[in-house]
Amino acid sequence: MPRPCFLIVNPTSGTYSQKRVDCILQTLAAGGVQPVLMATASAADPARFAARICRENENPLVLVAGGDGTLNGVLNGLVPGAATLGVIPLGTSNVLARELKIHSVEDALSRVVRGESRPIPVGEIVCGGVTRRFLLMAGVGVDGAVVRGVRLPEKRVVGKAAYALSALRLLFAWDRSELTVTGGGRSISCDSAIVCNAAKYGGNFLLTPGGDLFTPGFQVFCIRGGRLAYLNLFLRLVLGKLSGTRSVTIFTASEVKVSGGKAIQCDGDYFGCAPLTLKSLPDFVRVIV
Repeated sequence: MPRPCFLIVNPTSGTYSQKRVDCILQTLAAGGVQPVLMATASAADPARFAARICRENENPLVLVAGGDGTLNGVLNGLVPGAATLGVIPLGTSNVLARELKIHSVEDALSRVVRGESRPIPVGEIVCGGVTRRFLLMAGVGVDGAVVRGVRLPEKRVVGKAAYALSALRLLFAWDRSELTVTGGGRSISCDSAIVCNAAKYGGNFLLTPGGDLFTPGFQVFCIRGGRLAYLNLFLRLVLGKLSGTRSVTIFTASEVKVSGGKAIQCDGDYFGCAPLTLKSLPDFVRVIV
């Protein structure tokens, strides 16, 4: 008997095509998985679909064919501890898929058919009275300002390079104000902070080697310095030589507070401005591995 599930598809994802979706449906059916297809038409749809699925079904399997932004939307509609999430990478960066070592859409589908899963913690942000969860990371400062400055037409044409274009524009409008980041018994003044629930960043860059998607708690990555410090940090990140960087402090915490007024990104989407608080929520959702 076919296993029922729900397939949430984002038609605006970076590598979407109807041919790919047809192939996904055929492969799942051949593997004994029968999905209900749900195509998003707005940014609010992933969370709305996930909430409805959890309302109407016990312990549902929810497959997401899209990018990290679509996954974040679905995450924010799920009931804690109730669902299993499957990742089918059709996005621009697909960081969560990389964390799970999913190499292709075909690899993702074979894992869904196999059906093995593990519980993972997620992060939760509270900012200006609004609560949002994240799977990967939340960035405050340069990180958030770059995401805020990404132009959708550029992203559609050049993909990940749209973030580089936004960063170049930011170099000419540099924000010199500071943040105070508090957590894990520490309080640090810095220019930017990235609160990581995982190890990778922006694709396949290893930002926090101590990060583990399956372990509760955050790796908090704090950066001090101006334009030159960030250019040096970027080069080190590309070369995989972050260790010993004097402009960076990394520490572990389960709860974090960030003061200041800088821009925030949450799983690659703009979310507003600090101050904010963050905490780790253990075993929030199971993920197909």
